Amino acid sequence: MTEHETGPEGFAARLAELEAAVRARSTLIPRLGMVLGSGLGDLAALVRDPVVIPFPELPGWPAASAPGHAGRLLLGHIDDLPVACLQGRLHMYEGLGAHQVVEPVLLMHRLGARTLVLTNAAGGVDPSFEAGTLMLLTDHLNLTGRTPLLGPNDDAMGPRFLDLTAVYDPELRSRVRAAAEAEGVPLAEGVYAGLLGPTYETPAEVRMLGVLGAHAVGMSTVMEAIAARWVGMRVVAVSLVTNKGAGISATPLTHDEVLEAANVAGPRLAAVLARSIRELPRDA
Repeated sequence: MTEHETGPEGFAARLAELEAAVRARSTLIPRLGMVLGSGLGDLAALVRDPVVIPFPELPGWPAASAPGHAGRLLLGHIDDLPVACLQGRLHMYEGLGAHQVVEPVLLMHRLGARTLVLTNAAGGVDPSFEAGTLMLLTDHLNLTGRTPLLGPNDDAMGPRFLDLTAVYDPELRSRVRAAAEAEGVPLAEGVYAGLLGPTYETPAEVRMLGVLGAHAVGMSTVMEAIAARWVGMRVVAVSLVTNKGAGISATPLTHDEVLEAANVAGPRLAAVLARSIRELPRDA
């Protein structure tokens, strides 16, 4: 299936097909959607008694190939809140188009979710960010050269020209800040730069990103945030900084380093998200 066929004009048909496949397994109507990034899949333990659907069991979705991504859709509850949770995500560096990598987020919206929590593992551009820093996204730089809204628009789903003044919801950010303070977890804030990957950035690129105003950099999140805002979802996102960027770090960058840092800091992020979710208005 081509990029054009799965563009904005074709999303409705694809989502109807995906929804039917999910509804054959679960009737749960989620209010919240979550995406768990590299090494953060253990946060899925927050979801009680989930129905688990591996990505390849949904039409047109490949298995997740990135290490640290289980590649499963979970439907269950966090306390009394019905949720849909992606344990891993799809990436453009896996050879997928921007339209395809946002299908999971749009599916969660189609199933009923109106609020979206995004997480990712990121490299630190701000020299003060040590491995294990949690960063609440205030904004992003889309440096992928891609957009999930390319092609004929489906006006019934979202606007042709999308306002991105406040991609990351100010009220939800305030709730996450309050949850972090209550849990005693330090929480930085900053701008996330989304690049295509799969290479890590060069030292010159890291310096460039700092000049552009980025505090952390990764290979995900921005497509999902754009698509979610397009259909009217409220979005909040947190990066787990797993390493300093090239030229700041004294050692070569590896994905093993990413997973190790995520394993260490993941429980702190889980505590913050659990408290944040429990305090969400049930009509959010």
